[in-house]
Amino acid sequence: MPAHQVEQCPSPVTLVNSAPCTTGWRRLDEVSAGLRIHSGNPRTGPGWTTAAALATDPAALDDMIAFDERLGLDLYGAPTRPDVTAGFSLHRYAWPAALAFTLPWFLEHRVPVLPTERVSINRATGELTARPTAFHCLPDDPAADRPDALVVPDLPALDAALRTALAEHLAPVLAAFRPRVRRGPRTLWALATDDVVDGLWYLATLLADEPRAVERLAALLPGDAGAAPFVGTPGFREEDGARTRTRVSCCLFYTVRPAEPCFSCPRAQ
Repeated sequence: MPAHQVEQCPSPVTLVNSAPCTTGWRRLDEVSAGLRIHSGNPRTGPGWTTAAALATDPAALDDMIAFDERLGLDLYGAPTRPDVTAGFSLHRYAWPAALAFTLPWFLEHRVPVLPTERVSINRATGELTARPTAFHCLPDDPAADRPDALVVPDLPALDAALRTALAEHLAPVLAAFRPRVRRGPRTLWALATDDVVDGLWYLATLLADEPRAVERLAALLPGDAGAAPFVGTPGFREEDGARTRTRVSCCLFYTVRPAEPCFSCPRAQ
């Protein structure tokens, strides 16, 4: 898959429901199934954690990281460093959470507004729930007259709405993980940038729509001040007849398997 080599990227997404921002996700049934995103209220029962809990409750964060500590033992046969485990755990949340925003943007020209209290995750079953408070769309969208529609004038404005919605959702989660991963804000936002790019790139490839995704991601993340707090650009390039990129962050997978660097590892460039 065109993402870095941490062996826990969620499976492609199946989404259930016909509410705004779910039509694009349902198309993923055509290519794969695995991680499910349900349109509904966040769940808090056994196995479920809300993004808001990750951001505000140290015990919930401890449980998430402990899950990844056990997973690391299963995947790699040895414990990983605590900061590395926390970084993997953050990635395993940010990768699918970002898709809840980027897939409707890419496939429907809609951007959901999803505060942390409106998203929950079950790592054991590979499920998310999401209930947007509103959604951004273009003037010609057939749902533009809905009371929860936030109409923007054009694609650049929709891109700006996506960056804002993503940043507002991810900021408190990144802040909560920061002491555990022992990395600064810029590095954390670089990780978020890579998860936004790699997740959509991978799924667009499965949907046979990679060239358009590459073009749209380049417009979304131009690397200028307007894209802040996101860091860097997707940086796609052709190499040996295939499209690739160099990540703007290091996932630290080399600390687990030094002889198997990620194909997009910035340390290898």
